[in-house]
Amino acid sequence: MAQRIDDYALIGDHQTAALVSRHGSIDWLCLPRFDSPACFAALIGDQDNGHWRLAPKGAGACTRRGYLDDSLVLESVWETGTGTVKVIDFMPQRDRAPDVVRVVEGVSGSVEMLGVLRLRFDYGHVIPWVRRTDGHRIAVAGPDSVWLRSEPEVHTYGKDFSTRSEFTVSAGDRVAFVLTWHPSHEPRPRLIDPYHSLRSSLEDWRGWAARCRYQGPYRDAVMRSLITLKALTYAPSGGIVAAPTTSLPESPGGVRNWDYRYCWLRDSTLTLNALLRAGYREEAAAWRDWLLRAIAGDPAELQIMYGIRGERRIHEHELPWLEGYQHSAPVRVGNDAVDQRQLDVYGEVLDTFHLARSAGLPAEPHAWKIQTALMDFLESAWRDPDEGLWEVRGPRRHFVHSKVMAWVAADRAVRAIEAHPELSGDVNRWRAMRDAVHREVCDKGYDPGRSTFTQSYGSTELDAAALLIPRVGFLPADDPRVLGTIDAVRRELSEDGVIRRYTTDTDGNPDGLPGSEGAFLACSFWLADALQLAGRHKDARALFERLFGFRNDVGLLAEEYDPASGRQLGNFPQAFSHVGLVGTALTLAEEAKAD
Repeated sequence: MAQRIDDYALIGDHQTAALVSRHGSIDWLCLPRFDSPACFAALIGDQDNGHWRLAPKGAGACTRRGYLDDSLVLESVWETGTGTVKVIDFMPQRDRAPDVVRVVEGVSGSVEMLGVLRLRFDYGHVIPWVRRTDGHRIAVAGPDSVWLRSEPEVHTYGKDFSTRSEFTVSAGDRVAFVLTWHPSHEPRPRLIDPYHSLRSSLEDWRGWAARCRYQGPYRDAVMRSLITLKALTYAPSGGIVAAPTTSLPESPGGVRNWDYRYCWLRDSTLTLNALLRAGYREEAAAWRDWLLRAIAGDPAELQIMYGIRGERRIHEHELPWLEGYQHSAPVRVGNDAVDQRQLDVYGEVLDTFHLARSAGLPAEPHAWKIQTALMDFLESAWRDPDEGLWEVRGPRRHFVHSKVMAWVAADRAVRAIEAHPELSGDVNRWRAMRDAVHREVCDKGYDPGRSTFTQSYGSTELDAAALLIPRVGFLPADDPRVLGTIDAVRRELSEDGVIRRYTTDTDGNPDGLPGSEGAFLACSFWLADALQLAGRHKDARALFERLFGFRNDVGLLAEEYDPASGRQLGNFPQAFSHVGLVGTALTLAEEAKAD
């Protein structure tokens, strides 16, 4: 498909999500869960791999679009030569079955509409058998069954292995289409009233948005990011997926294409912090509880990511029948990075539970035992090399960020016992570990000649993750080593003012992959945070407002940004980027109050 990644908007029902283009086409949807096979996969293939377009006949992109109030209900408007029409897209919170609702409303004049539904199960690979019964079109193949109906009923017909509809709407007319998935061996699920579902969805989102505590100058952007994080939450478990998509490239035409429909531990502290600071304690507690269930077991087998219900097996394989977004192959399902060792996750887990305790979230009685077991393992393991935060597919190294997060783990364990003496644990041993890690990082991970922390011991490469050093408390923000690192990152990792994770075009490139990638948006927000903490308030706000401008027309951010082309890159929308936006906006607001 020729459309830009940032030409899409998101709808969802807290268990899966769909991407809707400016042209009125749903080009990506996995049913019934985020990690299920897609039934619309045109996003990473072509139209024959499944899509559902509903728009004025012969029209191109919509004239304008936006979400209704603080909701995930999308309204797209076309102004044509014969009249104006709008299409309202949403997915109501489900009872049993997932539904996609598309409501066509005539605004003025008279507009001829065309609907093209091309279902392709198993990531665009399986063409279903379609039949008509009781006013429905029913598509069945293997375990999947999809029912399509309209209110009032619109005539549909088959053409080119798709289901089509042509109808005209005049001012005041409304036609609702409902697409419902269910297992093919089960009876048809209960029908929903699409118009009642629309009212209920808007009411539910308005009530949820009213809980937000942030009322600063960037309120609309912060609210949209929080809504996006809520949309990426798998409600039954509380797990938050990194993104609802797979294989959207970090560089068009390249091989850096990964499946992000899983839950990463690296996101845990930053996500919990953003939710708590914004006033969403219920969501924060659900995320904490998901984490507690997912990591239960042998501390040596702690994974960097898990499935949305805490699944451990996420085998990676390729889908050769899909050409990839703008020929970016391979298309991958699953993620073999699940088998990597990343020692930073121990720090992120301990920090998450520390934050939850500090916020007063109700404690689970067995949570501390799990944390002490993690510390017992980390005491010996922290000296080992690993693959690091960025899941490099090259040799293991002694990554500085991994060591810093090992320090965080020990520090949070010590602080827990200092604040709660009733907790058990060898606090003196943990203090000794904390001091040992700190000495080693400052000795082996710092380059005094360049006044910066490096990516790994003995390396000359930089890593934007070092910007988190003051945020986690390893060193104060005004320490000369921190200030030097901020300056070095801005000097060596900046591309037109935004930040790459690390360099990919040098002999020291650690990730073992060809090609390049865009600027990493989360890292750019980390730089804004570091500048703010270091007292460089003007620079911090200027950078944040530049990043703020990278959002698409409906307020969404992907993983990366290419300053040269002005395009967003990578999986979309990206939870880590939206967590960064919320965190930095709240930090700027808090510092402004302090001043």
